[in-house]
Amino acid sequence: MRVALALLQHQGNKRPAFTRMLEAAEREAHETCWSETKQDADALHAIIAQADAKRAWKQNRRARQSSRAARARDTGRKAMTETSGVTRRGVMGGTAGLAAGAGLVLPAEEVLAQAAGGSARTVTSGPASVAAAEAAVARHAEAILRIRREVWELAELSLVEAYSFRVHLRELEAAGFRTLSVGTSGFPTAFVSEWTQGSGGPVIAFLPEYDALPGLGNAAEALQTPAASGNTNGHGCGHDMLGAGCTGAAVALKTMMQATGTPGTVRVFGCAAEEVEGAKVYFVRDGLFRDVDASIAFHPAPYAITGEISTAALAAINVRFSGRTAHAGNTPWDGRSALKGAELFGAGMQFMREHVRPTTRIHYIYEQTGVAPNIVPDFAQVWLTIRAADAPAVSELVAWARDVAAGAGLMTQTQAEFQVYYGMTELVPNLPMIGLAQAHMQARPPAWTEAEQTFARGCQREMRLPETGLATEVLPPLPLTRVGGSSDLGDVSKVTPLGVFGWPTVGMGTSLHTWAVTACGGTSIGDRASLDTARIMAGMGYDLMTNPALREAAKADLARRVAAAPYVPLLPPEMREPRGVPAWLRKTGLDDFVATENRL
Repeated sequence: MRVALALLQHQGNKRPAFTRMLEAAEREAHETCWSETKQDADALHAIIAQADAKRAWKQNRRARQSSRAARARDTGRKAMTETSGVTRRGVMGGTAGLAAGAGLVLPAEEVLAQAAGGSARTVTSGPASVAAAEAAVARHAEAILRIRREVWELAELSLVEAYSFRVHLRELEAAGFRTLSVGTSGFPTAFVSEWTQGSGGPVIAFLPEYDALPGLGNAAEALQTPAASGNTNGHGCGHDMLGAGCTGAAVALKTMMQATGTPGTVRVFGCAAEEVEGAKVYFVRDGLFRDVDASIAFHPAPYAITGEISTAALAAINVRFSGRTAHAGNTPWDGRSALKGAELFGAGMQFMREHVRPTTRIHYIYEQTGVAPNIVPDFAQVWLTIRAADAPAVSELVAWARDVAAGAGLMTQTQAEFQVYYGMTELVPNLPMIGLAQAHMQARPPAWTEAEQTFARGCQREMRLPETGLATEVLPPLPLTRVGGSSDLGDVSKVTPLGVFGWPTVGMGTSLHTWAVTACGGTSIGDRASLDTARIMAGMGYDLMTNPALREAAKADLARRVAAAPYVPLLPPEMREPRGVPAWLRKTGLDDFVATENRL
């Protein structure tokens, strides 16, 4: 991942700085024995050369054709006005009033001159659906921004998004969607909603998320400072924008289909608790994607990018040791230390490291170890995560770790309990979906006001990052790049073609899961990103709805990639709901199923 990030940093930094960064990334990868280092580095060097040539060409073109570019921008604005009846300036100019209408009044200085509209955007023709998607999103802009702002303000943690998911359902139902399920797959805050027109059409799914992170609450200011509400939780991963973009795209796609009489189903999966035990894995395991033709999602990022990115498969495990307590000074021979069992298990995992593949990641913490040193601990617990390049590799490592736990129990005469409670498969890229996302992103690259750029640079300054501002270019698609992180999108990508991309929501080089993501999301930066991504995904959805050849190509690419290893969930079959669901949200047996027919 560091090598891929080095490529991204190259877009906003000078060659010497990038060279140092790439060398450091390669050294780090070598030290950790990441097997794809050489392959990735060679591929990245090739892309760098391509990007340099493209940048030089762009600079020459701009120098020769500045007047032509200005005329093209004017033509693009006029075309948007004639198509949608509103201008981008008009849509964004109303955001301050919409905030007040939603009960979320932003400080005047943080509205960031929304009435001034966006910066000049390079308009290209792109797919034929771009203009219609833009018009449909403009029509539903108020609803999209209500979702973004209310969810940002609520900032509810995973598994307890009790109000946030209702915000999405409220806007979906107001737009004519039917709620099929609430409390889906054992998640009290998950849902499924859909709209159908005609019969026999395809099913296209959107995947909004809405959970926040602890400790990342922040005001919509370019410095780390508490939110005025006092809420210490914050959307440091940008799920307020992610959710608004996905749900907004679904509503906009409905409008596009109604205008043309296109048959099909738009389905929205309310993806609860992505930050802990993402609901998508349960949805897939329970067969809820069995009739889905394609799924679409995006994620907030420092850059506009897509490509053949493959995340790692993962298993989450609890290892518990039970022993016998005794006085550690007077009669230690009467005790059997659960802590010693846990420590030996940790040592065993360390000795595994020499003999696992370079793409393996093993990390753990001791959750419980005892209460006092003069009491032999009778209980200890380890939280273990195992990652590998794919699901079969994870399964092999889990079996080995289970043996290590049993051995540690035998050595200490304690009882070892080994529980896999969650798992995610690797993400399977899909070339036709990547090309579709790239085309819609390039049709309308990111565009920002100077006030928004100043805000992003202020956040970068506070974080001691280069003050490069927000990205304004769409990067070339990444080649096959394996990363060490994991996502519950992986399971979705195993059973249906998945199109996913990153879109700028924070300054270049800024890490996710930081206060700056929360801060930027709370301003017009978050509003603009939500509207832009809704347009991109609505256009993608319409193309998939209306182009059978595109759907078949995406399905064929998926079938080719998974032929050697059919989907087997890493989520254990006995897990019927996530851990940690609070009693006040737990279902009582009275299913909140409201559909007139059992579709799920």
